[in-house]
Amino acid sequence: MRSLAALRPAVRVSLSQHSSQQLCRGATVRSLPPHLITAATLRTRRSFSSYLVTPQELADALKKSPPSPISSEPRVIPLCASWFLPNDPQGRTGLQVFREKRIPRARFFDLDKVIDKRSPYPHMLPSPKHFAEAMSELGIRHDDTVVVYDSNELGIFSAPRVGWTMKVFGHPKVHILNNFRLWVEQGFPTESGNVWTVECGTYPIPHMDENKVAHFDEVREVAQDYNKEGAEGVQILDARSYGRWSGKDPEPRPGLPSGHVPGSINIPFDAVLDSATKAFLPADKLKEVFVSKGVNPEKPIISSCGTGVTACVLETALSEAQYGSPERRKVYDGSWTEWAQRVKPSDSLIQTET
Repeated sequence: MRSLAALRPAVRVSLSQHSSQQLCRGATVRSLPPHLITAATLRTRRSFSSYLVTPQELADALKKSPPSPISSEPRVIPLCASWFLPNDPQGRTGLQVFREKRIPRARFFDLDKVIDKRSPYPHMLPSPKHFAEAMSELGIRHDDTVVVYDSNELGIFSAPRVGWTMKVFGHPKVHILNNFRLWVEQGFPTESGNVWTVECGTYPIPHMDENKVAHFDEVREVAQDYNKEGAEGVQILDARSYGRWSGKDPEPRPGLPSGHVPGSINIPFDAVLDSATKAFLPADKLKEVFVSKGVNPEKPIISSCGTGVTACVLETALSEAQYGSPERRKVYDGSWTEWAQRVKPSDSLIQTET
């Protein structure tokens, strides 16, 4: 996705003309005065009672507040965040499955393009300006209620990353559908093809909430302090598979060693999902998972994974279980891909299980 300017609100673009994001051209994206942002937030309707929403709740909300291009009122916008690992056996892509089956009038968020393109690591958070441009191109307004969802094929996987990203940039109403597989199984409507239009708008440049983000130096300090007397005891959760965490299985990215940060706790992301539906487990079952893994809710928690995607599955599960203080939970943005490339062999900061 090119760095584009923001956008005349009357422009409509057909998805068939572009391979991924909806593109618009117009004036430059600009910041809105804080009092205008506040007013927009106050106008937002409270559509859902919790961060996770059921298919029925979303269907009902879409009937009440559809994503109409002509309405000036806050709307409910379904946002597809489907994404697949680079070594996906079937070579699938998020855009491909979006075209094959999606919630009617959904938009597509490209997790490989709304990133920090200056970074050598995948999926690092974009700048506030780049985020605002992406939202503008998608026709999402600051006062819209956005419901992010995953693919039918994988169930919960990458949508929590997009939901977390929107939280980091202060979007006031964002939720996760739990989940699209159940939406399909329960007979709610879908559409396919790649011809539809979106009315683009101007999304205000937001502020980034750094308190939600863990960076390399912070995680390095935690690893170096592991088992030292007087250390704060920050817990690092790793959402990758046990094989990758232990060093027995390769990473999906060629040349990257597997293993784990010293002291990290391995909780594969699918441990917090129902084995059949791949939807999040109920809150009490989520709590049981964290208790069984020895996670202390009284201590700070940093969630990590391969590139910061499924780490957000764990962060969402922690939130739903009300496990740990939200103010003391973070996601390691660079995760293992950054860690394994930045630590030195002499640091002894990559451990394996033998």
